[in-house]
Amino acid sequence: MSINNQEKTKVIFDTDIGSDIDDAIALAYLLAQEECDLLGITTVSGDTIKRAKLASIFCKIAKQKVPIIAGQENRLDGSSRQPKVPHSLVLSKWEHESKFSKKNPVEFIAEIVRKYPHQIVLLAVGPMTNIASLFLKYPDIPPLLKSLRLMAGSFFSVEDAPIAEWNVYCDPKAAQIIYGTSVSSHTSIGLDVTLKLDMNPEEVSKRFSHDLLKPIIDMSDIWFSEREKIFFHDPLAALTIFEDNVCTYSNGLVSIKRSMDRLDGITGLTENNNGPHSIATTVNKEIFFESYFRVFENKIK
Repeated sequence: MSINNQEKTKVIFDTDIGSDIDDAIALAYLLAQEECDLLGITTVSGDTIKRAKLASIFCKIAKQKVPIIAGQENRLDGSSRQPKVPHSLVLSKWEHESKFSKKNPVEFIAEIVRKYPHQIVLLAVGPMTNIASLFLKYPDIPPLLKSLRLMAGSFFSVEDAPIAEWNVYCDPKAAQIIYGTSVSSHTSIGLDVTLKLDMNPEEVSKRFSHDLLKPIIDMSDIWFSEREKIFFHDPLAALTIFEDNVCTYSNGLVSIKRSMDRLDGITGLTENNNGPHSIATTVNKEIFFESYFRVFENKIK
C-alpha cells in the first residue's frame, strides 16, 4: 500500500552530484524510498547545470517530476574548489533535462520551508554554499526547519583524516555559518562513520541491478578507473532520515578551523550532552546495506 503524501517525510536535497559517485546513490535511494516526499533538488559547486542534468536522469527513470534548481557555483569567499563534473560524461547515454528553472536556490528553498513550516528535512551532502546563503538572507528559515542533516566533517579520527573533509573544504566559510546557526535538529554524518561503508566493483555490478541504479553502473566505470572502492557517504546521511537507529550519536559543539592549504575546514568537536550538534559515532553496516537495497525491492524494474 502506498503512503499518502501527507504522511511522508518532506525532503529537500542539496547536492554536488557528479563529482563523487555517492550523491547519485543517495538520490536513487530518496526516489525509491516510499516514505520520502522529495520536494526539490538544488545543485551546488562548479558547473551546477551539468549537476542538475545528472540529477534529472534519476528523476526521469523514477517518473517523478521533482523541481531541480541549479545553485551557486563558487564558494562564499572564493572560486569553486571543484569546478569539474567528471560524471557528466554519462549524460550522452541517458535521457535528461537540459533546461531548468531560473529561480534562485535560496528563494526556492525558503518558499518551500515557509509553505511547510517545521516539516522540511533539509539534506545537504555537498559544499554548504546554498544553505549558508539561505541562512544569511533569511534568518527566519532555520527555526522553521524540521531538521538539518549534513554529510560533512570528520570528528573523532583526526589521525585518519589529516586534511579537511571535502564538503567542508569546498566552502569552509559556509560551514562556519551553518554550524553557527541554531536549528531545532542539527545532525552531521562524518567520514569517521561513512568510511566504514564500502563496496568493490564486483559487488556494485551485482547489486546495482534496479533501473534507478543502472546509471550508477556507468558512473562507476569512471569512478573505478582511478579508485578501488565506492563509499556510501551521502546514502548513509539520506537513510538516517528514515532509519535513525542505523547510527549512534554524540552531542557537542562543532567548530571549523580556517587555513591556507588543504587543512582549510578541519572540523573540531567539543563533546557536550547538551550541545547543539548531533554527530554520528558508529554505524551498523549490515542494517545499512539491508535497508538501502530493500527500498528498491518493491519498485518495478
